[in-house]
Amino acid sequence: MSFSNFRCLLFSLFIPNFQHSNPKFIPNFHHSNPKFNPNSHHSNPKLIHHFPFSNSTRRLYSRLHEEEDEDIIVSSFNRLLHQNPTPPIIHFGQILGSLVKANHYSTAVSLHRQMELTGIASNLVTLSILINCFCQLGHNSLSFSVFANILKKGYHPNAITLTTIIKGLCLKGQVHQALHFHDKVVALGFQLNHVSYGTLLNGLCKVGETRAALQLLRQVDGKLVQLNVVMYNTIIDSMCKDKLVNEAFDLYFEMLAKRISPDVVTYSALIYGFCIVGKLKEAMALFNNMILENIKSDVYIFNILVDAFCKEGKVKEAKNVFAMMMKKGIKPNIVTYNSLMDGYCLVKEVNKAMDIFNTMTQRGVSVDVRSYNIIINGLCKIRKVDEAIGLFQDMHCRDIIVDTITYSSLIDGLCKLGRISYAQELLHEMCERGQLPDIITYNSILGGLCKNHYVDKAIALLTKLKEIGIQPDKFTYTILIEGLCKSGRLKDARKVFEDLLVKGHNLNVFIYTAMIKGFCKNDLFDEALAMLSKMKDGGCIPDAKTYETIILSLFEKDENDKAEKLLLEMIERGLL
Repeated sequence: MSFSNFRCLLFSLFIPNFQHSNPKFIPNFHHSNPKFNPNSHHSNPKLIHHFPFSNSTRRLYSRLHEEEDEDIIVSSFNRLLHQNPTPPIIHFGQILGSLVKANHYSTAVSLHRQMELTGIASNLVTLSILINCFCQLGHNSLSFSVFANILKKGYHPNAITLTTIIKGLCLKGQVHQALHFHDKVVALGFQLNHVSYGTLLNGLCKVGETRAALQLLRQVDGKLVQLNVVMYNTIIDSMCKDKLVNEAFDLYFEMLAKRISPDVVTYSALIYGFCIVGKLKEAMALFNNMILENIKSDVYIFNILVDAFCKEGKVKEAKNVFAMMMKKGIKPNIVTYNSLMDGYCLVKEVNKAMDIFNTMTQRGVSVDVRSYNIIINGLCKIRKVDEAIGLFQDMHCRDIIVDTITYSSLIDGLCKLGRISYAQELLHEMCERGQLPDIITYNSILGGLCKNHYVDKAIALLTKLKEIGIQPDKFTYTILIEGLCKSGRLKDARKVFEDLLVKGHNLNVFIYTAMIKGFCKNDLFDEALAMLSKMKDGGCIPDAKTYETIILSLFEKDENDKAEKLLLEMIERGLL
């Protein structure tokens, strides 16, 4: 390959204006192929062996890979720098590599600069380490400058060096530039490996380009590299997170057909995918298949299953998974216990959740703010707000920082009990402690005000929220319309509703049902039925609550024919 080609490559690849990132990828440059490095002393072990080092320096080298103390490593480097004659470049590379492994990238860059100022010429290994440092520090433009230097010196960069540059671009979200770089170096005859393509696939998936990643997988399959489990896992994981679980499952079968054995990462991704789309039966089937294949499960997989069952309110099944976890000797962690507590609270068995909460410390697991939030929210849902306040005070005693969720749960519980003043005190305390209330918090206050017939105060609060930039959501307007209707202000409620329509809001079933309830309360059944029709025409499907509101009101007023007609419609829709 001619130097002119290299130079064309260099200028076509230079990409300015890179930003900071913090990647964790650290290639092992010490395994670079020496044949790509004509000036390195790798090719002459006798020279290294006979070089006149002191015994203390030899001992230093023997344990250098174990050192992580920056000062010791720097001291070792300075000692080498001032030795006469100058040691081989390989030893400088070892020390720079040790700094990289210890994440001291800036120090490695600084020492490399000192080395060159002293007149010690870099080789491919040290320049590759420098590229890695700049990529770790987010300075990709400087990485390309070093890459230019490599080409200028006549070195042939290997797959590790090229992969480092690709990784640096991907971690900055500049995946298309990484693909452009890939196309150029492949066209010029450079060889990339499975790590290079794994990096590109991961980069594409991270920016949501799962389809493009799959296309790249097809392009390289058997032509440029042999596919492996890591490449498949990357795409399967991304597909599952995008809820494309059936397509991910097809890739799983493709792996099996190619005799690429799925590992725990493959199964974790697929099990998670099936769980988030509500296919728990399929998730358990995969889990059982993994056990049959003697693939060791971990706490992460068990947590996925426990959490999925708990979110569905299937606490019995979650407990069965938990029992299996214990039987296999896998210790549950805070995530496991929090999921179980959440499941019990969901089915209103807060006492069982409290039992878990109280025994966690005995089992060597410390409760966290989420643990408290789950129990506090569960207690508030069953109107045991004073017990929740007791736990809230316990959090302060244990120096556990209370967050927005904690305050919001308590405020909601107090408002539902009509204890508005206490809720407002907590709201004030919340703001003083730097926990900013969100629209969920304010919806609780608005709901409490409307429920207790302080509708004007609710409207004033809503106006204030808009002024400070907190935008109401659909639940906010549902609360307001319900409050106005309950206070006999149907005209105002109707005005709010029509204003929402004019402004193009996509109204949900709750807002429509609130208006229908308001009409029924005032015996305006024609308007209620007209609203039901408008609701259907607008693509908003009535739910059981909507039908029940009208049907019960019609029966109360002896409008039996209309009520029975709606009842039949409700049955036809499978809502009864």
